[in-house]
Amino acid sequence: MLPILITVGEPAGIGSDCVLLAHQAQPELFSDIRIAAPASWLQLRAKELGIDTPIQTINTLTTACEDSSVLYCWNPLQKEAQETLSPVASKPLPQTAHAVIACIEASALACMRGEAAAHVTGPIEKAVLRDAGFDFPGHTEFLAHLAGKHLDKECDIVMMLASKALRVALLTTHMAISDVPSSLSVEQTLRCIQITHTDLQQRFGIAQPRLGMCGLNPHAGEQGHFGREEIDILMPAVLQAREFGIDISKPLPADTLFSAQMRDQFDAIICCYHDQALIPIKALSFGDAVNVTLGLPFIRTSVDHGTALDRAGSGKVSYSSLVEAIELAHLMRQESGK
Repeated sequence: MLPILITVGEPAGIGSDCVLLAHQAQPELFSDIRIAAPASWLQLRAKELGIDTPIQTINTLTTACEDSSVLYCWNPLQKEAQETLSPVASKPLPQTAHAVIACIEASALACMRGEAAAHVTGPIEKAVLRDAGFDFPGHTEFLAHLAGKHLDKECDIVMMLASKALRVALLTTHMAISDVPSSLSVEQTLRCIQITHTDLQQRFGIAQPRLGMCGLNPHAGEQGHFGREEIDILMPAVLQAREFGIDISKPLPADTLFSAQMRDQFDAIICCYHDQALIPIKALSFGDAVNVTLGLPFIRTSVDHGTALDRAGSGKVSYSSLVEAIELAHLMRQESGK
């Protein structure tokens, strides 16, 4: 069985804490996990946390790792970079930025080469990476870029947040509310619907996904009185999707769509903008939601929190989102036959 890779993200943040604490609590969950990072990053954090976990370096992803009490680190860095500095908790070092980026890239490429089954990502400190020349808004866009290079074509992606209570897929992600209406199009909406439908089938094992379409405007536009996006953009995309056999609702008002009675009718809800999706899922599943990137040629799940630099090394962090991200990666691997 192919391993699942975890990148810890910013080594001065809580990514390493979450890995160590989760492993301490549930070592069996890590039986097929490899941490794509220098072992020194985790060893230093384990010392800071007072956790006595054996941490070993492996040279290849095919190395047999049979002891679940051990955390196995696969260091993908070039030899000249393998002695990269290990920052103490809460204090990012600019010198580690290239190593963080290299670990993410190597993990994604390993998945695309068929050497790993999935990539679970820890939180990055975007300002530190941008200062080092990282020209992407975040993980998701970087992974899409890598996938596009590997496939030699543009890779269309969809950001999904998933929990046991709700799944939401986003038409737009990180942009000002004022920019959302002009960013919507029939083509983009249809593509989001198709990607969500396909991945729910292929990676979540849902034979006929039921999708909800969330309107942009109050009351889903009130037949055009509060905006025409539902009439001119969302509904035409819905009608085209239905022609492809996709089960999706007409645009529905956001103020009722996320009620228990309504949301239980759908396997996922397509949302128009960031907070329209994230407010309900975080209200329902804060700490237990998983960020999933749909449309990639490999499985990627992620924790749904930031680096929390002020809590790193304290031992007082929740690792529940990491556990959920690992468990979802296991499920998606199983459904994908990997």
